Amino acid sequence: MSRDRSPRRLRRLDRRVLMAASVTALSLTASGCVVVHGERELLPTATRAEAAEALKDFTAAYNAADKAYDSSLDADHVTGALGDIDEARLTAGRANNPEGNPGHSPLEFTDAEFTIPKKPGWPRWFLADVRANRGGDSRWLLVFTRDAAEDPWEAAYLTLVAPDRMPEFKRDKDGWAEAVDPNSKELAVPPGDLSASYTTYLKGGGAIFADGSHTSGWRDKRAKNAEKPGLVTQYVDEPLTEGDYRPLALRTTDGGALVFFTTHHYQKQTAAPGTAVPTPNKDVQALTKGEIKQSLMMEFVSNEVALDPPRGTGNVSVLGRIEGLTGAKGE
Repeated sequence: MSRDRSPRRLRRLDRRVLMAASVTALSLTASGCVVVHGERELLPTATRAEAAEALKDFTAAYNAADKAYDSSLDADHVTGALGDIDEARLTAGRANNPEGNPGHSPLEFTDAEFTIPKKPGWPRWFLADVRANRGGDSRWLLVFTRDAAEDPWEAAYLTLVAPDRMPEFKRDKDGWAEAVDPNSKELAVPPGDLSASYTTYLKGGGAIFADGSHTSGWRDKRAKNAEKPGLVTQYVDEPLTEGDYRPLALRTTDGGALVFFTTHHYQKQTAAPGTAVPTPNKDVQALTKGEIKQSLMMEFVSNEVALDPPRGTGNVSVLGRIEGLTGAKGE
């Protein structure tokens, strides 16, 4: 199964192609003018002040959009998996509450820690690790990206992780972190392959991933839901790795990496003849096309964060996962 890309996503892809073909930087040395290729030079992806401002701008836009249930108000500050989940949530909210969110409570962040890698070329990205006024003691991890200097910073990933499961990041003498190549063979699974490995695991199991609520626990839950009296539930899982869904990884002090990646899921419920699919809640109904008779196909986007250990030292541990319904079809 495949998913259409919105015009907003396509415009970003076009802009990235143009920028990748033209980005260079000029620097002067004592011996004269030297061309430095920006796609090869290791540079911090942002200043700490820029990172703090990006978090501030995101928070303001997110709260405005949530209060009004209007996705246009934060469209320039979210992208990728988070952008899809957020847009669908706001669309459903507005359908059910045209006047805005009656239960709006502003999201607030404190104790922000920024992990900014040095890397060549675009995209630029960094991690904001914050405490929020919801979610208990969990740390909120937001990954901000941008594809060109004139672009705004956009949050592509949002996951929650228990504080005692957060790793230590490798840093240089100036405090800058290290980005890990998606194709790195030094890890249990190359970051670029994690999305496909995870979806393969969800279907058939295996020894790559450590047991946990987002791995063996999720498989067990699916197995229990697969067949209930009068109702069959089927699952299809797909990797998402291109463009704004690219995996992003930071080197940890043990030689492993903390990896953010995206997956795409379908869940189809089919009722036995003479019975009906359970009536979904109002938010699901707001995103459903067609009439629900014998079946309901629901589409989800999920963003995960995992600890990927050095090759040969253990299994991948999925630390956090946030999933959102992005569409549905009744038949």
